[in-house]
Amino acid sequence: MKRVLLCLLSLVFINNAQAIEVVSSIKPIHLITQEITTDVASSSALLGTAMSPHDYSLRPSDVKKLRDADLVIWFGPDLENFMAGVVKDQTNTLTISQIPHIDLREFTDAHDHGSHAGHHHGSTDPHIWLGPKQVAIVAKSIAERLIAIDPENESSYKVNLDHFLNNLQLTTSEISVKLKEVQDKGYYVFHDAYGYFEDYFGLNHLGHFTVSPERKPGARTLIQIKTRLAKGDVHCVFSEPQYTPAVINTVTRGSNVNQGELDPLASSVEEKPGAYFAFLKQLSQQFETCLK
Repeated sequence: MKRVLLCLLSLVFINNAQAIEVVSSIKPIHLITQEITTDVASSSALLGTAMSPHDYSLRPSDVKKLRDADLVIWFGPDLENFMAGVVKDQTNTLTISQIPHIDLREFTDAHDHGSHAGHHHGSTDPHIWLGPKQVAIVAKSIAERLIAIDPENESSYKVNLDHFLNNLQLTTSEISVKLKEVQDKGYYVFHDAYGYFEDYFGLNHLGHFTVSPERKPGARTLIQIKTRLAKGDVHCVFSEPQYTPAVINTVTRGSNVNQGELDPLASSVEEKPGAYFAFLKQLSQQFETCLK
């Protein structure tokens, strides 16, 4: 009897040891991935909750984690340029920006995007995790890659994908109803990260303080925003938890505009089943609360 139990325990250990390891560059992509890997594979984020891909530098432990993973998922050098040198020769990568037929948004002020201060920013908006249409395509691509790597669990990945797509549809329908009341309310955001979300839900984005959060807003931009606030038709100015809102406080001082906070990296969302949908609902609530 003891021998049988030992054999069973050995099989469990082997199965756990051989579980597919998926590493996503940032938390929002990980939240999507973990819905597809539920009860089958292991999913984790390379960057911690309080870390931004805009100004991150790899550590030796990060490099090892990327090398050891069965699958690495990232947007591409337009967002995580710090990873480019490590993953360029790896075949175990899924580069989201290269997924066929994915509709990527171009920044309206593309001339402001380029290499600066050691960072690389293209004209393509990398914040695809905020776009329901784009996320559906990404989820399908993740499932396809996992099935190719781990064909024995194909049926489980397909079930997880179907569940994810159904929840995505339900969540976006719910959000659409909630945000319909504030679609005409104008607002400014700290950095130009929400275009996919805004386009999908028809929000009235008036502008942003900066195209990329590690760049300080220029004096001309601040004057333009302050002038617009004086007209009295701006309902909210949004900051972000990853960056100090001092510049926003300065610009809004003396006005009656509401101040809110948007978290594009899901930093406060608990990593558990359904977390990606909780993230979308949290973001929609942040918009609705300030714009009402």
